[in-house]
Amino acid sequence: MKSRLSRHARALWLAMILLTLGGVFGAMKLPVSLFPHIAYPRVVVSIDAGERDAAQMEASITRPMEIALRSVRGVTRIRSTTSRGSAEIQLNFNWGHNMPEALLAVQGAISEIRPDLPSGVSYNAWRADPTIFPVYGIALTSPTLDQEALRQLAVLKVRPALTGITGVAAVDVLGGSARTFEVDIDPGKLTALGLSPDDVSTALGKANVVRGAGRLQDRHRLYLLLVQNRLKDARDIAATTIRAASAQGGGLVTVGDIATVRSASVPNYTLVTSNGQNAVLVNVRQTFTGDTVQVANSVAAKMKTLGLPPSVKVTPFYDQSQLVTGAANAVRDAILLGAVLAGIVLFVFLRSFRLMAITAAVLPAVLAGTCVILFALGMHFDMMTLGGMAAAVGLIIDDAVVMLEHMMRRMQEGEATDPPGLLSAAAEMGKPLFGSTGATIVVFLPLAFISGVTGGFFKALAVTMVAALAISLIYARFMIPLVSAHWLKPKDAEAAENAGGFMGRLSRAYESLFDKAFIRPAIVVAIVGIGLAGAGYYSYKHVPSGFMPKMDEGGFILDYKAQPGAALTDTNRLLKQVEQIIQANPAVQSYSRRTGVQLGGGLTEADEGDYFIRLKSGSRKPIWQVMSEIRDQINSQVPGLEIETAQLMEDLIGDLTAVPQPIEIKLFGDNPQQLASAARKVGSEISKIQGVGEVVDGLRVAGDAIGVKVNPGAALQQGLDPDAVANQLEALVGGTQSTQVRVGEQMIGVRVRGPADMRQRASQIADLPITAPDGHTVRVSQIAKVSILAGQKQRTREDLAPFIDVTARLEGRDLGSAMKEVRKTVSGMNLPRSIRVEYGGMYAQQQKSFTDLAIVFSAALLLSALLLTLLYERIAWTLSALATVLLSAATVLCGLWITGIELDISALMGLTMVVGMVTELIVFFFAEIDTDGTVDFASLKEAGAKRLRPILMSALIAILTLSPLALGMSRGAGLQRPLATAIIFGLTAAVPLVLIFLPALVSLLPGASNKHEKQERSA
Repeated sequence: MKSRLSRHARALWLAMILLTLGGVFGAMKLPVSLFPHIAYPRVVVSIDAGERDAAQMEASITRPMEIALRSVRGVTRIRSTTSRGSAEIQLNFNWGHNMPEALLAVQGAISEIRPDLPSGVSYNAWRADPTIFPVYGIALTSPTLDQEALRQLAVLKVRPALTGITGVAAVDVLGGSARTFEVDIDPGKLTALGLSPDDVSTALGKANVVRGAGRLQDRHRLYLLLVQNRLKDARDIAATTIRAASAQGGGLVTVGDIATVRSASVPNYTLVTSNGQNAVLVNVRQTFTGDTVQVANSVAAKMKTLGLPPSVKVTPFYDQSQLVTGAANAVRDAILLGAVLAGIVLFVFLRSFRLMAITAAVLPAVLAGTCVILFALGMHFDMMTLGGMAAAVGLIIDDAVVMLEHMMRRMQEGEATDPPGLLSAAAEMGKPLFGSTGATIVVFLPLAFISGVTGGFFKALAVTMVAALAISLIYARFMIPLVSAHWLKPKDAEAAENAGGFMGRLSRAYESLFDKAFIRPAIVVAIVGIGLAGAGYYSYKHVPSGFMPKMDEGGFILDYKAQPGAALTDTNRLLKQVEQIIQANPAVQSYSRRTGVQLGGGLTEADEGDYFIRLKSGSRKPIWQVMSEIRDQINSQVPGLEIETAQLMEDLIGDLTAVPQPIEIKLFGDNPQQLASAARKVGSEISKIQGVGEVVDGLRVAGDAIGVKVNPGAALQQGLDPDAVANQLEALVGGTQSTQVRVGEQMIGVRVRGPADMRQRASQIADLPITAPDGHTVRVSQIAKVSILAGQKQRTREDLAPFIDVTARLEGRDLGSAMKEVRKTVSGMNLPRSIRVEYGGMYAQQQKSFTDLAIVFSAALLLSALLLTLLYERIAWTLSALATVLLSAATVLCGLWITGIELDISALMGLTMVVGMVTELIVFFFAEIDTDGTVDFASLKEAGAKRLRPILMSALIAILTLSPLALGMSRGAGLQRPLATAIIFGLTAAVPLVLIFLPALVSLLPGASNKHEKQERSA
């Protein structure tokens, strides 16, 4: 082996240089985003049917579409919400389903039944993935420009400029009002001329014509024949002529004679503000493979070059790249600090600057090689790949340290004094090194077989760590021996001897403890095993549990809902009070508000919406404390407003998987009154549970309606029917878009409607005039009964069955314990037998993820057992190793309980990684024992003494490199904190377990003979 290494040294050096340079290139080209790209198995269909009753819409539109969509291949669950004139259908598929194909199938199914749906129904279907949420948000405000002008700037200037940026998928504009031309008709003049609103709309539509009438050739030229009478502005609209049926002589009149034509804004029942001012928001969404940091930087740079009017203020209200950058900086700092701490450990134990230099050179080279693999696999930098690199730092250094320590030990023993001798010493570590690396890698293999958020997130981490460990193994086995063989000097061995005093004290303490343990090894094994197992079980029962780790994102969403059916002005008055509370909080930097629309879309009424509150960077209170303060103040100072608070990424993951609330109680039943009563009761009872707040009983009311019940007989006497009455009311109140006028690049609608002074009050509806076919008019009250219909409820269904979901969030309490009490409370309520109860929300996702990770942990344990058996062919050793690993895992649970960190998917992944890391230490311990001889006290003690220094160094290095992440020293480190904490506690316990407990257990198993040694020590 040494001759082959020497013979190919130049090729290996060149390969290392090329790999490092390729890694630098790959790192520069890798896109950066917050989370791994996951194909979420959800398709959303939004339906717009104009102004329709919720019950009628559910029966005629939502339900037929549900039935058609349920037959789409792969659909596992279908849920719908129906409101006034709009609905949303959510379809869930199995994880791993071909989602582009699923979207096409959904669109095809809707197209097949579209002819059977009422006229005027439009829909939009899209895949639910992170690109539906903005990565960068801009608020445009101005003290001089109105909302229409601001929207024009956003649509005509800002959106085209930002759409061309690489990585931008779409630019959405919220707020302001689109331009329109309003034709306010005079009913009296219409009646006098025998005209109706439909006549005006028809005349405008026919007068605004641009149509190709064919082509002809004449004298070597090809001409396009255009018939055009294009309306250009309000004057052209007013000058449009209409034939008056009852005018003297049947003459012509113009639109201006019977109506007022003016430029106006499209009727808008939404409101958008920023920092208390009316605003237009520009939301930038990135492509599926976009670079978040690059997109944000490019957008910010482009905005400075647009030359917007001086009065327009541009305020970024959301910037996801800050969180991404924070996470990247956290990992970078963890890597740098971990490398420094590892260098200190290396120096303390070996006192050689050459060894420190070799290790310092290996670390960046391995990480660069990892970037090459990530680039080749089409991955990118995100919180999981970067976290994988941070978690791998200790293992990379550990591989180098193990090899260097072994070569140094051989130098101290005088067995390796020249390059061939050092290469021979390195060859001795080949099998243990491959075995230890394999022990860490095999724990990630089961991740390939799990799905869901857990699989999507941790597969990226697993690929990163496996790549880093594989490259680290190559460097440790081949490159480090080559460098060390020609660079290490006898004085390095002498320097290591200088640490003999420190190591001597550690060795003597270890030997003394080892001797005491082997006086009664069975008692030691029993006490340690039972003690740690009991502590682990107790901790498991008491450790808080959650789903996603807590992370300070630097901003949060505040959803609100006013009284059902509240007018926009009344809702706005309440929200002004909310904004005073937000502005008074010293941690708040800026905020934006949407009323009647939401940041991520979705079904929204005019009495609800959301805030995005951006907090200051630097030193401030933790985000959950700020959220709690603002929430408590709103609840106490602004009655009549229901609110929910959540960080954006938490909300995003919830929306893409199930519902964003941690707690969801789904009540199914066929009796609407009974179902509503049960929902109110459940909501009331769970709100009494400590730590459960922001309870929503699911009885969403869309708002009130004005009912016009036409008397068919009375209408018929006037020559009318219900359809004719509805058409004329629609024209007078809502207005009818008759045509569109091209102004520059825009098509601006022309809306014919009744004058504003006739439709300001609900009581005026009964007095509106309806024109009969013969030209006479009749009041609505003469042919119909007008009444107020209060409380039109939103309707929800799941898998075609009516249901109501009661949701809640948590404050100061973990999900696991809260759900235990919630389930106990609901089961004790004795709900009617006809009501079926199911639990969803993030709790359902937690249960699925915990089940998947439990399978991964078990599989990792079994694969580690298989690896140990292959290496040493001793079942007794394998069983001893498994016991040691399980006790180390028990200390992880103890550590989480002590620190108060929740047992979530990150902590469970750390628990799984502990299996591989502890097995790695065990592999190195067993490597010092002669597998062909008898395992006795002397051989076990010698193995422990030889492995004391490398095991201590390995554990210390891994612990110190993960400490920055465990301490959460950066805003973006929260996702990896539970994982790092779990590994630290597991490795801390693993050191004494591997060095004391494992040898004691091995000595008790069949095949070990330590009786003679005991007698010798007794004598």
